[in-house]
Amino acid sequence: MNLESILKEEFGYDTFRPGQKELIEKILDGQKAMGIMPTGGGKSICYQLPATILPGITLVVSPLISLMKDQVDSLNEVGIHATFLNSTVEWHDREERMRYIENGAVKLLFVAPEKIVDDEFYSWLSQLDISLIAIDEAHVLSSWGHDFRDSYLKMVEPLKQLPGKPAWLALTATATEQVQDDLADILDIPSANIVKTGFARVNLTLKIERGVDKAEFVSNYVREHINESGIIYAGRREDVDNIYNYLQKHDVKVGRYHAGLSDEERHQQQEDFLYDKTNVIVATNAFGMGINKTNVRYVIHFTIPGTIESYYQEVGRAGRDGLPAEAILLYAPADLNLHRFFIDRSQGDDQYKLSLKNKLFKMSQYAETESCLMKFILDYFGEADTSPCGKCSNCLDNREVVDITSDAQKALSCIVRMDQRYGKKVITRVLVGKDDMANDWRHFEKLSTFGIFKDNTLKETSRLIDFLTANGFLKSSGGEYPTLLLSDKGLKVLKGSINVSRRRQPVNVSAPKTMVADGSFDVDLFERLRKLRLELARKQAIAPFMIFSDKTLKNMCEQLPTDSEEFLAVSGVGKMKLEQYGELFINEIKDFQTN
Repeated sequence: MNLESILKEEFGYDTFRPGQKELIEKILDGQKAMGIMPTGGGKSICYQLPATILPGITLVVSPLISLMKDQVDSLNEVGIHATFLNSTVEWHDREERMRYIENGAVKLLFVAPEKIVDDEFYSWLSQLDISLIAIDEAHVLSSWGHDFRDSYLKMVEPLKQLPGKPAWLALTATATEQVQDDLADILDIPSANIVKTGFARVNLTLKIERGVDKAEFVSNYVREHINESGIIYAGRREDVDNIYNYLQKHDVKVGRYHAGLSDEERHQQQEDFLYDKTNVIVATNAFGMGINKTNVRYVIHFTIPGTIESYYQEVGRAGRDGLPAEAILLYAPADLNLHRFFIDRSQGDDQYKLSLKNKLFKMSQYAETESCLMKFILDYFGEADTSPCGKCSNCLDNREVVDITSDAQKALSCIVRMDQRYGKKVITRVLVGKDDMANDWRHFEKLSTFGIFKDNTLKETSRLIDFLTANGFLKSSGGEYPTLLLSDKGLKVLKGSINVSRRRQPVNVSAPKTMVADGSFDVDLFERLRKLRLELARKQAIAPFMIFSDKTLKNMCEQLPTDSEEFLAVSGVGKMKLEQYGELFINEIKDFQTN
């Protein structure tokens, strides 16, 4: 069996991405396997291709209901029969789909985890010939995962009881070493069958903007990228509405998406974005959004996410076609308070709340670090000894570097004199010498370091503490009331064996444009092909990227195919796409060249 031939014929790709073929071979051998790949790394091919070969149906369990329709439409577009069953499907439509499935007319069935724990649905499911069980977004199975759902964990045992001994595949883009071990234990996956391809996104430029006017920044950025697709994540519904109204007033084609809207409006707003009727969508990151749109060129976080996992998954919505994309975090330390508020009022137990607070602390370290942003994330996910990316806002930061060893020693010395028993807020107020600390029963005013930063503001001093923490000179005790402790690195600073440096001037980094002409293709032809794609998509009521991705259109502009054989050689063109669209796009290219 030539898997490469099937890959090209069914999906239009000439070669497998790292890890794909290895996982597919394990699945076809009937084994249990787990793939850990970055968002946009091609995880879905790992179960879609086997589904075309295996005799029975492939059951795909996913928590992202909003993604299911996109995935099913994309599969049907390339001639692979798929459907989904979830809470959005009306009963009469559900009955019809179930009959199709029973008759063997469907190769892939997408369901939400809640369906598996429904006794009536499970009884029906048990009668099917299931060859493969694929669990997408598998990290939520772990109690240490960033979006734990009870029904996801409860479904595991019923799935194990399904007849026929199907193969298993767990997939995730955001799993720390601890979560990986937890998943392997829950799903009985041998360590030899865990395939990790690395989390690095080489086409993604990470940026952090600190201290900017957020609304003004968003408005300017969006208008500078007016013809490109982008997502803006915000923490609260009112933020979403305000940004949406602001951009509308500036003549931007914008949509919004949050839990306060009706189901009908949310659906329409998402459809408009997917179908390129709007260029930008503003959404709550707390509510979440499953977007499989391949041509998203930028993601802006108006509010900092609560975990590195959430952040990296959300920025992974950009550049899924492999072309350059940007992810920009607009950071204000006060935004962390919103997450603390939600954590304190969440329904989880104390251990779960503690894990979220620890993750939020790590996210704040990311926002404050002056080291490479991509390297920070890769270190978090257990990829040691990675090199700086050379293109994030920290790597390109041109601020003057100044020695702050003296100030660092003063702050660290104060923490030691306070017996390393307090958190950032108290430490900051002692360093600045606030009256409430002087009159405190603990008599902080007697410390030689009390008020040692009296000429600084609380904000400046707090940022210094954040900097020392983010760069490893301080560490957190964890727990419900975390205290700051000196690390080994911080102790060396106190002893004078190492110095501390920090950048001083405001960042003035001009990041590369996301979709620029590099001389390899004609931008005017690219726009002609985009327009043709949009016309065809609207006639068929499907999203434009389901016809061809931006990357495939760019490849057409580079190769300029003039017949069917040359068109089939374009990356992303398979037999079905050639039959459906080959003549139209070839004629468009020829017409452009002639005129």
